[in-house]
Amino acid sequence: MATRFGMEPQAFEATVRATCIQKASREEFAAFLLVAKEYGLNPLTKEIYAFPAKGGGIVPVVSIDGWINLVNSHKACDGFEFDMEHGENGDLISCTCRMFRKDRGRPVTVTEYLSECRRGTEPWKMQHRMLRHKALIQAARYAFGFSGIYDEDEGEKIAEAINVSREEPPAPPAIAQIAAPEKSADPIEEMITAPAPTEAVEWSEVEDDEPPAPIGFPGDRPMERRV
Repeated sequence: MATRFGMEPQAFEATVRATCIQKASREEFAAFLLVAKEYGLNPLTKEIYAFPAKGGGIVPVVSIDGWINLVNSHKACDGFEFDMEHGENGDLISCTCRMFRKDRGRPVTVTEYLSECRRGTEPWKMQHRMLRHKALIQAARYAFGFSGIYDEDEGEKIAEAINVSREEPPAPPAIAQIAAPEKSADPIEEMITAPAPTEAVEWSEVEDDEPPAPIGFPGDRPMERRV
């Protein structure tokens, strides 16, 4: 990008850092330049700049000049127009932007309302102009799919609200290991050493015509009954 603007890399970086993105690491500065290059925006003329985000990181912000550059330089752009709506007392209510594409039969229409967009900053004293800017930016997003960039009002809100610092997640709780009882290799020994039942057992007489089952040990073959 320094070559594109006819500058030495060190001088270009120092100029951009001083005017567009002061508090940024090398990686954040590189990411900012990649966004500017992707959209063909000039950071030296403030078409794009960045806000430092809460907790670290940056939020790329595109000025209205940058948005107009994005729209007019898009190969599918076929113009745009605005309609202002006023109340009975003449107060501004909304602004509608229709964005036309050469490859679409119908325009993309977006309406922005003053009550939702107005802020208490100095530029918003010019309500018609600022609301027209808002409508154009949102219509451009819908029409051309611009993403990852914000206008100034959005950038300030995101920079104040977002916290991009990453904390390590807490370690999962330790699982108690319960040792399994050792099993004897001899089944006869298991039967002899098995603990007695703790609950009382009640015995009752049961009449049964069937002969008692033969008593044997595990593994014995059943005995045949001979007549």
